[in-house]
Amino acid sequence: MIDKLAQLKTMSHVVADTGDIEAMKLYKPIDATTNPSLLLKAAAMPQYAQLIGDSREHAERLGGSEQEMRDNCCDRLAVLVGREILTIIPGRVSTEVDARLSFDTEAMIDRAKNLIDQYTSMDIDKSRVLIKLASTWEGISAARILERENINCNLTLLFSFEQALACADAGVFLVSPFVGRILDWWKKETGHDFDADSDPGVKSVQRIFNYYKSHRYETVVMGASFRNTGEIEALAGCDRLTISPALLEALSQDNDKLAQVLFKDKPQSSADVRVNGEAGFRWALNEDAMATEKLAEGIRLFTADTQKLEVQLIA
Repeated sequence: MIDKLAQLKTMSHVVADTGDIEAMKLYKPIDATTNPSLLLKAAAMPQYAQLIGDSREHAERLGGSEQEMRDNCCDRLAVLVGREILTIIPGRVSTEVDARLSFDTEAMIDRAKNLIDQYTSMDIDKSRVLIKLASTWEGISAARILERENINCNLTLLFSFEQALACADAGVFLVSPFVGRILDWWKKETGHDFDADSDPGVKSVQRIFNYYKSHRYETVVMGASFRNTGEIEALAGCDRLTISPALLEALSQDNDKLAQVLFKDKPQSSADVRVNGEAGFRWALNEDAMATEKLAEGIRLFTADTQKLEVQLIA
């Protein structure tokens, strides 16, 4: 029997949730995702020392205020790491816009276009890049505009069905529902343990997947933020799954049979639900304590790691 990672690759596109080049060479994912936390880890790896130096030189050439230099240095490192990743994977890399801009539509659009311009200046077609934005109303609004300009987006920090609805309505290329962080909240809230069948993060992704497929939305569903292989196995068949190196290794060492759970052509039927505009979105998010808290927490955590990275790059 082939291992579960190989079996999973026949059902879903496997994406590496890491900036570790060696892990990507080993596990051969289709795509890769990065974020400020992963870039912070990558910046400590010896193989990225040259990229850090190049990023500093780029920021110095552009000049500007201290904060502008830090922004430019972090963005440059993200693009240079993305370029390295694209030499290994056949698909796309996701590069994240500064989480501090998560409530400023125009600023997110400007930074996204700047990232794309940097990639294209290195002869990397924008079709190989996904711009990551937080799933705030402003982030989704920015994605709507960027998608119209053929800049594809990955909407991250997604915790609720209402966020997923708004993303699909905006024509977003891909959404990343955070399985493990949803589980974390419910475990803390209830004091209960959950198996794969009752895991609220898994159920959230299953609901989004079945709704999209039942109503023929083209938005890709990519489960993210996994805590264990059971969550991954319960989503076998999802469009894409972004997985950490530790869990990729665990799957590669398990030779038991993996059953497909989700089917694009045979989704479970879902009742039609409509997006009720900005006010409806904000009200629904407000009524979902888990989604509200985890979205805010995620933005804060990514911001904190960005600030740590800035200090590391430009003291």
